[in-house]
Amino acid sequence: QVQLVESGGGLVQAGGSLRLSCVASGSILRINAMDWYRQAPGKQRELVATIASGGSTNYADSLKGRFTVSRDNAKNTAYLQMNSLKVEDTAVYYCHAGIRTSWASPSYSYWGQGTQVTVSS
Repeated sequence: QVQLVESGGGLVQAGGSLRLSCVASGSILRINAMDWYRQAPGKQRELVATIASGGSTNYADSLKGRFTVSRDNAKNTAYLQMNSLKVEDTAVYYCHAGIRTSWASPSYSYWGQGTQVTVSS
């Protein structure tokens, strides 16, 4: 059984920073891309950032320059460094990954339970 567990959310003032972590555990053969999504109240879930297994990254245009995604493949962990946070960054942040558990099976999509980020003015 594969699990993704996020941590690092919390309450921060506008202009502050937070670092989210996402740890994948279980019977893992290979982790492909790892992504961060967020969902604000009353809004659709949106893609924040993606990092491929080789380290290439992509960001939502509106977040470039403030958010940085990284990963440590040895630890099966992805990070999201969020700087200069704004009130509108308030949301539940979710980790997502494509994970392969054996050579006999394809890669499947896994989601974490989410971590709340609240930015106060």
